[in-house]
Amino acid sequence: MPDLSASLHKQDLGHLRILAEFWGLELESTDADSALEELCASLLDLEAVSETLEILPAEARSALNALVDAGGKIEWAVFARKYGDIREMGAGKRDRERPHLKPSSTSEILFYRGLIAKAFFDSSKGSQEFAYIPDDLNEIITEEMKEEKGKSSNDPLGRPATPVEKAFEIPANDFILDDATTYLAAMRIGDESKSRFKRDLLGLLTTAGITKNDGLHPEAVKKFLEASRPEALKMLHDAWLDSTTFDELRLIPSIVCEGEWKNQPQVTREFLMNLINDIPQGKWWSIPAFVKGIKDKYPDYQRPAGDYDSWFIKRESDGQFLRGFAYWDSVDGALIKYVIQTLHLLGKADLASPEEGKEATAFRLAQGGVPAAEDGGKISLSSNGRITVPRTFNRAARYQLARFCEWDEPKGDDYFYRVTAESLKRATEQTLKAEQLLAMLVRYTNGTVPPALVKALKRWDANGAEARVESLLVLRVSKPEIMEEMRKSKAGKYFGEILSPTAVVVKSGAIQKVLAELAELGLLAEVHVQ
Repeated sequence: MPDLSASLHKQDLGHLRILAEFWGLELESTDADSALEELCASLLDLEAVSETLEILPAEARSALNALVDAGGKIEWAVFARKYGDIREMGAGKRDRERPHLKPSSTSEILFYRGLIAKAFFDSSKGSQEFAYIPDDLNEIITEEMKEEKGKSSNDPLGRPATPVEKAFEIPANDFILDDATTYLAAMRIGDESKSRFKRDLLGLLTTAGITKNDGLHPEAVKKFLEASRPEALKMLHDAWLDSTTFDELRLIPSIVCEGEWKNQPQVTREFLMNLINDIPQGKWWSIPAFVKGIKDKYPDYQRPAGDYDSWFIKRESDGQFLRGFAYWDSVDGALIKYVIQTLHLLGKADLASPEEGKEATAFRLAQGGVPAAEDGGKISLSSNGRITVPRTFNRAARYQLARFCEWDEPKGDDYFYRVTAESLKRATEQTLKAEQLLAMLVRYTNGTVPPALVKALKRWDANGAEARVESLLVLRVSKPEIMEEMRKSKAGKYFGEILSPTAVVVKSGAIQKVLAELAELGLLAEVHVQ
């Protein structure tokens, strides 16, 4: 970056005298070149810099800190959006209006003290205008601020949660493992409608290499389901933490991302996690205050060059495009909350809200994560084929049981399944046999399978379905002679199984055609359908 002399080279004598006045100096030179040399010699003094920084307004000191933290320069569009612009005016207008005495922005406070300048520099996006601290002055300012910055840099953003914010606690848990087991079983039988949390789960499972291309990775599924609950939870957490493909921004339910633009989810996640990890473990922390702290200090944490216009993001509720910094809370703020929610989902953070059912307003990092429950519990069977499986039961076994059964709605910590002809037929189509289910049930109940269920499973393997319940349309007539006449007519081709001399099954979808043929024969039939 240019040094102080180069930064002030084009300024007139009047501007240099304004700078000198703010630094408590009186220039003796009467021409701009000599005054510049005199001014630079005085400004590049550690004691003078220290005194000037000490009396800077708080907002100007904050802006200068931001520049120092950024290495001495920030894109002008980003800097001006937060700290205001510098009014363009010639020497005559400046001397008449004296803007340095009534600055319209924080940027003007710094500009008329010579602490910042504007210039175009090359960047990854081409030539861009930057706000910067002159290079030699930046070295002195950085040194002067080092001790203070060192003290404040490790302070967590935000503040502890208030009693109201943490009133209703929502402890971290490992329920994601049970939802994942349900989801994997649903994918295996080809019915994902049975699973909840599809977007979150599919993303995490794909990131962990357990699913691929909307299908299953058999070896990875086996490893995940057979791992202990703490190990399985760690698999998901570690995969999420390092993933370059799990994109929280595109999973936020309140927004819709469109277009081909790219963001950097892993870089953003790492940045946010560093800020989150600065918060003392075990201490409740305010989510709104934490989000506001990031907005104030690192508003562009996920936006390259402060770009708030090229990402096409809509509000899900009404399709409103959320372009510009004005929608920071709806997009960038929502992302911070989503990352905290993901930590909770993965058992790493407790949440709290003012009352049950309200949005989370506080979080607390769980020391060492949630104490994941060990696999345990027993399944129970009934003679009619109903199976009850507790949540903490062996997940690999529940995954396999689910492939043989119909699923009923879970309640509390229990999952409910039913062995039916339809479920066994589906299992057969996946090359599974009823004897395999029987062996599992014997194993996990210590041989206490109800005799009726044992008999039913063995007969299924031997004979398949031996009984059938179905809805049929039956035509009944008053005399066998009428039935014989109808069978010989055009209506006969719509008849199915003959049930008796006066009753016959009507083929599906043919009732109106049969009625028409009956009318041709001079017979009007009553129709009774329940």
